[in-house]
Amino acid sequence: MGSKYTKRYTEEFKRDAIALVDSSGKTVTAVARELGISSESLRGWYRRAKADRGEGEPGELTSAEREELKRLRKEVREQQQTIEILKKRPPSS
Repeated sequence: MGSKYTKRYTEEFKRDAIALVDSSGKTVTAVARELGISSESLRGWYRRAKADRGEGEPGELTSAEREELKRLRKEVREQQQTIEILKKRPPSS
């Protein structure tokens, strides 16, 4: 059973861990073990970094694209709520 506490790492730590994978020739799992972090966390950071450098899988979103998508989805939700409110409002004469 997993912990309810999720450890947060600084962006600097993540960059350094990714650079270590790139420069050491070691696997993500080996580097994660050395750093005492989850290999799944490091694998995710590494995959996102590759996508941001244009080296990701076809169709994989960059961090900027993910942020834009998140912002646009929020905007659509807010607009849908506004439309629902306006539909319920009685027509003005």
